[in-house]
Amino acid sequence: MEEEIYMDQHSRFVAQGESSLVCRLHLSLYSLKQSPSALFGKLSHIVQIFGQKHTESNHLCFHCYVPPKKCVYLIVYVNDIVITLNDVAKISQLRKHLCYHFQTKGFGRLKYFLGIEVIHSKKVL
Repeated sequence: MEEEIYMDQHSRFVAQGESSLVCRLHLSLYSLKQSPSALFGKLSHIVQIFGQKHTESNHLCFHCYVPPKKCVYLIVYVNDIVITLNDVAKISQLRKHLCYHFQTKGFGRLKYFLGIEVIHSKKVL
């Protein structure tokens, strides 16, 4: 986190005579307003190390082109990530890279995203 954040001690963990002390957070807590920003900042840094770049049209969308005609897109929405590609080897590398830096779960092929049904095709448009 970039800013210093302090919180009151939990009532069950206050040492006797130390009730006036507060805790300084070194990591963001899930319920803090700063949590999404801190998480996205870390995610953004990690995927850029991998070679992904922000798209010009959307700050939450990253892309990586692999010559001659291969690409990988990573889209972030709240705490979900969608990865789409036409390069299976690169997607495997990206997933390993993300798993190394974050606790992740893979849910297989995408079926719905933001109320949109997704249909998979090998046909290139």
